[in-house]
Amino acid sequence: MLESLSLSSKFDASSVPMFKKLLGSAEKRNDNLNRLLFQIDYTEKLRETHHLLRPQKKEEHVKEDMITEPFVLLDEEEEAEVSRALSNANRRKVLVIHENSNIDITGEILQCLRPGAWLNDEVINVYLELLKEREKREPKKFLKCHFFYTFFYKKLISGKGGYNYQPVKRWTSQRKLGYCLFECDKIFVPIHKQDHWCLAVINKKDEKFQYLDSLGGRDNQVLRVLARYFIDEVKDKNGKDIDIISWNLEFVENLPEQENGFDCGMFMLKYADFYSRDIGLCFNQEHIPYFRSRTVKEILRLKAE
Repeated sequence: MLESLSLSSKFDASSVPMFKKLLGSAEKRNDNLNRLLFQIDYTEKLRETHHLLRPQKKEEHVKEDMITEPFVLLDEEEEAEVSRALSNANRRKVLVIHENSNIDITGEILQCLRPGAWLNDEVINVYLELLKEREKREPKKFLKCHFFYTFFYKKLISGKGGYNYQPVKRWTSQRKLGYCLFECDKIFVPIHKQDHWCLAVINKKDEKFQYLDSLGGRDNQVLRVLARYFIDEVKDKNGKDIDIISWNLEFVENLPEQENGFDCGMFMLKYADFYSRDIGLCFNQEHIPYFRSRTVKEILRLKAE
């Protein structure tokens, strides 16, 4: 039939609708094929990274699920929902309100999740809240974690000499959090450096202070500040002196790195996401466009998966 519609000097204009219909069908099939190839690529990469998981026995099926969950593709309805949210028509609309953090998410705020854009504080803070809520829903599947807001570290280094515990002293009372900070396996701290996002982790589970930079950078000062904070926090809340002399200061190597100048925020969020799942950082730059769309969907539905 396509041959019968070939563009020639005798082409019948009445055949144009049929040609467009066939072309649309071909494009849809091509799109479905691309989605399938994308899923196959994900599966192959996940199989390659399966060795990153610790050996499991009774709970092994749980880990199997968790290494595939971060890569479940959006269906057509979800993709349409994301597209509508990012349209210019919704820029001034409040699309969703996260009541616990009292953050209104407008279409304008969500624009930062478009390809090539830098993430803003509102999106980062809401997403980190959703990660904590995910853990509360399914505590057996995820590590017990705490996620500080983006302005925590700025407050912590606001004093003379680059350190001031007082402004953040009351942020982590058990009454305010609903849990004890020291019961957490990992404490995540977003770090913003001018135009670049990094992640620091107080890793109580493995007794480490970790620094993750998607551009491979290192900052000893960040880790020293967090070590000092942790000592002061334990002393203030428990009245005890904690010995961290044996803890490691680690600049995480061989981690997924960005290949452009604008995806640092997404890498930072996914570091936190994957670490809170207790699986390896089994993703790369190719996955970031998908993660951007997925994050829009999760924020719109106020549910991280």
